[in-house]
Amino acid sequence: MKSLRLYGPGDLRLVDEAQPEPGSGCELVRVTATGICGSDLHWYAESAIGDAVLTRPLVLGHEAGGVIESGPRRGRRVAIDPAIPCESCDQCHAGRGHLCPKIKFAGHGSTDGTLREFVAWPARCLVPVPDQLSAADIAMLEPLGVALHAVRLAEIRPGSRVGVFGCGPIGQFLIQLARVSGATAIVATDVLPHRLAAARAAGATATALVAGGAERGELMEATGGHGVDVAFEAAGEDDALDSSIALATPAGTVVVVGIPSHDRTSFTASTARRKGLTIKLSRRMNRVYPDVIRLVESGQVDVRTAVTASLPLSGFKAAFGAAAAREGLKVILRPSE
Repeated sequence: MKSLRLYGPGDLRLVDEAQPEPGSGCELVRVTATGICGSDLHWYAESAIGDAVLTRPLVLGHEAGGVIESGPRRGRRVAIDPAIPCESCDQCHAGRGHLCPKIKFAGHGSTDGTLREFVAWPARCLVPVPDQLSAADIAMLEPLGVALHAVRLAEIRPGSRVGVFGCGPIGQFLIQLARVSGATAIVATDVLPHRLAAARAAGATATALVAGGAERGELMEATGGHGVDVAFEAAGEDDALDSSIALATPAGTVVVVGIPSHDRTSFTASTARRKGLTIKLSRRMNRVYPDVIRLVESGQVDVRTAVTASLPLSGFKAAFGAAAAREGLKVILRPSE
């Protein structure tokens, strides 16, 4: 089978490998679609993400779905939950599997991901999906799940004012979910005009191009001078976090979703302290697949508009080039074609 392995910064190679054999409790899955995530781009550009570094050639990819090719569920279309918690530690027993210290995660550390034709994956981490979802739709359930987990941390209430600072695919889903949650004002920023256009289509009531902080006054005005009750930092940049804190109303909540390039985040402490802000850090997602499937199936959230390019695995150079250049929104690769 074909696998796409990362050997170093910018060094992706399409290689031939043996098809994996599913062990006890696992099933063989033919991967039909995998999205390129911002975290994949960190690995691609830096061969690291946070304190995790590349120690061997790694298969990237964790936003994925496919078809089971072995066992009694053969032929079943599934979302591939990329997280494999141990299920035996205190965090897992407390229902916080995403914080499991022994967690394995597709395309991270020593666990190969889904940018390959087949994966052998724990059956408990393969979630059946409705027939009407396309292969790309299924891949988008994971980033939608990340956004839903962040929204749950934020505790948005009907009538809330919300800010989204960074309008990549997860930012777009945050906007949609804020609207579904009852937000009456949703302001958003990004450095790219086409992403702000997509944000407005997703439900943002006011948008502004990042302009070194000068845009914050414009957005404060758009909230009637009140600021936002909830702010999402979704860019992995200190400037976005500063905007989140600047726009947050006193006693408001800031949820940090983005991943910085250099594993350091900073903000103006005096502003956050004087406002008495609650700052939460969001890690991946936790037990959200049934809910995101219902949100997509019911039409409350549109994941298809997030996908702006789809290529076979052989087109990986163009795919990663487009994703790294932030062209469009989400780039999909189709490994099993």
